[in-house]
Amino acid sequence: MSFKEYKSLDLIQISDDVLSFWDKDKTFEKSISSRNDSKRFVFFEGPPSANGKPGIHHVMARALKDIFCRYKTLKGFKVERKAGWDTHGLPIELGVEKQLGISKEDIGTKISIEDYNKSCKDAVMKYTNIWNDLTRKIGYWVDMENPYVTYKSKYIESVWWLLKELHEKGLIYKGYSIQPYSPKAGTGLSSHELNQPGTYQDITDTTVTAQFKCIEKSLPEFLKKYGSVHILAWTTTPWTLPSNTALTVGANIDYVIIKTFNQYTEMAINVVLAKNLIEKVLKNNYREVKQTKELIFSKNNDIPFLICEHFKGRDLINIKYEKLWTDSPLPTQNPENAFRVISGDFVTTDDGTGIVHTAPTFGADDMIAAQNAKPEVPPMLILNKDGDLSPLVDLQGKFIDGLGSISGKYVKNQYYNEKDVPEKSVDVEIAIKLKEENKAFRVEKYTHSYPNCWRTDKPILYYPLNSWFVAVTKRKSDLIQYNKKINWKPKSTGTGRFGNWLENANDWNLSRSRYWGIPLPIWCSEDGKEILVIGSVKELYTEIEKSIQSGFMKKNPFSKFVVDDFSESNYEKIDLHKHIVDEIILVSKSGKPLYREADLIDVWFDSGSMPYAQWHYPFENKEMIDSKSHFPADYIAEGVDQTRGWFYTLHVISTMIFNSISYKNVISNGLVLDKNGQKMSKRLGNAVDPFETLEKFGPDATRWYMISNSNPWENLKFDLNGIDEVRRKFFGTLYNIYAFFSLYSNIDGYDKNEVMIPYESRRELDRWIISGLNSLIQKVESAYTDYDPTKSSRLISQFVQDDLSNWYVRLSRRVFWKGEYNDEKISAFQTLHECLTKIAIISSPISPFYMDQLFQDLTNDDNSVHLANFPKVDIHNIDSELEKKIKKSQMICSIALSIRKREKIKVRQPLNKVLIPFRNSGEKREILEIEDFIKSEINVKKVELISDSSEILVKKAKPNFKSLGPKFGKNIQTVSKTIFNLDGQQIHLLEIGETLNFKLDNFSFDLSLVDIEVFYEDIEGWQVGSENGYTIALDVSIDDKLKNEGISREIVNKIQNLRKDSNFNVSDKIIINIVNNNLIDKALEDNLDYVKNETLAVEVNFVNKLDLPKEFEFDNIKLELEIKKIS
Repeated sequence: MSFKEYKSLDLIQISDDVLSFWDKDKTFEKSISSRNDSKRFVFFEGPPSANGKPGIHHVMARALKDIFCRYKTLKGFKVERKAGWDTHGLPIELGVEKQLGISKEDIGTKISIEDYNKSCKDAVMKYTNIWNDLTRKIGYWVDMENPYVTYKSKYIESVWWLLKELHEKGLIYKGYSIQPYSPKAGTGLSSHELNQPGTYQDITDTTVTAQFKCIEKSLPEFLKKYGSVHILAWTTTPWTLPSNTALTVGANIDYVIIKTFNQYTEMAINVVLAKNLIEKVLKNNYREVKQTKELIFSKNNDIPFLICEHFKGRDLINIKYEKLWTDSPLPTQNPENAFRVISGDFVTTDDGTGIVHTAPTFGADDMIAAQNAKPEVPPMLILNKDGDLSPLVDLQGKFIDGLGSISGKYVKNQYYNEKDVPEKSVDVEIAIKLKEENKAFRVEKYTHSYPNCWRTDKPILYYPLNSWFVAVTKRKSDLIQYNKKINWKPKSTGTGRFGNWLENANDWNLSRSRYWGIPLPIWCSEDGKEILVIGSVKELYTEIEKSIQSGFMKKNPFSKFVVDDFSESNYEKIDLHKHIVDEIILVSKSGKPLYREADLIDVWFDSGSMPYAQWHYPFENKEMIDSKSHFPADYIAEGVDQTRGWFYTLHVISTMIFNSISYKNVISNGLVLDKNGQKMSKRLGNAVDPFETLEKFGPDATRWYMISNSNPWENLKFDLNGIDEVRRKFFGTLYNIYAFFSLYSNIDGYDKNEVMIPYESRRELDRWIISGLNSLIQKVESAYTDYDPTKSSRLISQFVQDDLSNWYVRLSRRVFWKGEYNDEKISAFQTLHECLTKIAIISSPISPFYMDQLFQDLTNDDNSVHLANFPKVDIHNIDSELEKKIKKSQMICSIALSIRKREKIKVRQPLNKVLIPFRNSGEKREILEIEDFIKSEINVKKVELISDSSEILVKKAKPNFKSLGPKFGKNIQTVSKTIFNLDGQQIHLLEIGETLNFKLDNFSFDLSLVDIEVFYEDIEGWQVGSENGYTIALDVSIDDKLKNEGISREIVNKIQNLRKDSNFNVSDKIIINIVNNNLIDKALEDNLDYVKNETLAVEVNFVNKLDLPKEFEFDNIKLELEIKKIS
């Protein structure tokens, strides 16, 4: 039996070869079918939208999903994973509109709804091939042959069923309210859409502190003496001022009336504002005076004001004032109740004037305050040409006609086409006009946070909409309780971001005024009193037949559909989108015609329905959900932005309909930023192409880097140099270990099927690495189980690079190189083979390609690693004491090597002695057992053990400020001085766990071991080093004998490199010819046998000259030599 050997590591070629193998072998399918009788592990795939190209962050997201599905397969679970496509919503519609050169207003006129929807359907899968290609190349196993697609009729039917269930439970309703609205998208938005990352942006707007002139006869008696009174109200949205119908005060807030001047008109005015905001409102160019006679306007930058009187907000209620915008109409409903002061609990004195400009048509708090007023304040709604009440701003974000200079203008400049943007926004125009009319007290720029539409990146408006809502607030307590059953990674997302969102959840606005999406399955009578909610195609078919009988419809558009036939071909006969169902008129129980509600369903409801709709529940596969075999999910993963998106809608639907959680474990992964921590974007030029990255580094190194670099839930600063480092350090090391193993296995004819050498009969180093391997498997399994892939990858990397390569293989080289093929060598082969094989298995969830090749190379067959079982921990082979002992030797060697580096002494240069202190007899015995390791590793002749109470090494202490700072604060200097003065006995007491109490003149305190760091004073002629509680002293003096041995070791190194460069086999014997050199001759005089043994030389000849020698230089010594292979 031979093991395959490679000339170099090519991760790209490996991934290509393994992909071809998987395709031919149908490995993914086997990973499921081979577990048919096993317990299921349920995974839900969050559906991406295929009308946009994938980015590098999708590699991270898809790797995270893949890892735990592969891990659970190794653990014996049956893991089905169905792909899905999110095919509705704004991204598709906006892309199609751009492609067709139309706007929403053109749909139904320039292009029919049917043709528009057809264009959307054609566009949704535009980049499917690119997504599938990326999915395949990164090794994300998911069933792409049978995906769920949200525009399919079966999917829509399941969504309709869910909505009918909500209706029958009394959990959906129609209501008129102020909702976030996107004019550029032409639809309302839900609160969770408004809270997607990046929606709130800092913008600088023109703000106005407006002067509302009170009607004198409505003033309370104490204010009538002032004659003309203006109430000040501040707004960051001047465009809403023409729709003002009230001013809201806080009933218990203290207000004042102030005599002063308007800075723009220089007219004397009496203004009302909150007492606590005087300094904020009358700032910069205003100054307070104490007497009326000082109220003289002289210059604009020095305007006097006099505080006249204090009163409560309740004293202002029901004051009437003049309409601010003269061109505004009166409200159609109850105009006599408009333009007055009311009270509201939401008023504060944090900013503004303490009086809120109230436009009930454009603010949720405003509308509530207006409705709660007695009598109710009407919103600024007027009759449009169709006789319906409508606001002064239309659905495109434009002012209606009849408003003077602002008529027909967009309320936000961002709504204009780029070439049509006016120099002055309407906010500026309104401010200028109010200044001229003595109605603006102050106009200034103000930077504040304002929400943009998450899809169009244009400002939203708060707009009056008549919408269908899911009554989330009715089940809020259940949503909160069910959330406590979910294992969130990180936990803080579940208790914080997601938990807080649930605590403050509003009813879910379900309606979307769009065309491409799932239509609301709700039919209503014209008077709105009769409602029919459809929950299936069968039900709709039956109701259409009733309508035909009643004469409302002439024919059934679904006549070719066969009821109760659930075949795909049958469902392909029907289309449930808007252009079809809007033409369907149903009949009520009283015989009235019923018309479909025009809106679509929020696309987030589509994706939140996938646990059921992907299986066409409850019409097919009913047992999957009801028996809980495929629900809830054991695991889901998406970006942290989905806490208010998919994670939320999954949770709401499952709680409100099924009284269940929708998922048990969830990872919310962070953002993938550029290496400087900036968000990636094409505009900034810092976006990373995932295909170029995979082409250059391969999927294994890319996945390993992304997972090991930082926890998935933290933002990743993506750096291509980091991938290259992983490729070199981790995969390069693993490749070298396998190359070493395969080379010597093939030389010696090692057969993996040989009788196993009992573990207890193996070398201590074999037993140590096997113990470490089992401990590693135990820790890695625990990390995977805890959904912590970063910990798994780091544990594996550390074991491979530090323990397996740097210690086991390096210190075992002589066993593999030398001697006969005996039990010791067989034991070493078996040990290394077991380590590599099990590392391949436990690493395969993160690195699916390379580990599959490594596994098959080690097992000499074509069974994939992904069909293997996760290795079981052999507790009997875990020797904690042995691991601890070797760990101690590693620590001691690490300190010694650090000293060598500090003193610039090469490791090849032997040193005489190392001093190692021990605390007790047990520790002394441990160090004696690893003495040979230490001597070999740090290249010293002798290890000398001394008691740590010996006077040779003087123990000292210094403060551990990390511990002391929080405890002692300002007294830290006093405590530090005490620590520096601790003697050896006091330090010893602390080391054995005692607490020391100190009483000073004005201060007493306790010290324990965590408060100090122990170190040793240097000894003359020695170098002392300490690390993690260990201390050693290294004799760095070098005599001639040691120096000559060091030179000999350098020579051996040069010859070994020359053998390698000359492509000699490791077993080839050689002759060495060396040009005479006094230093070299002297050095080799006592070390000739060592050089010959190490280099497999049968002769070493000293000559005066060589024709073509190889020249080397080290430590100011020139070496000339040649080597010849003996045939």
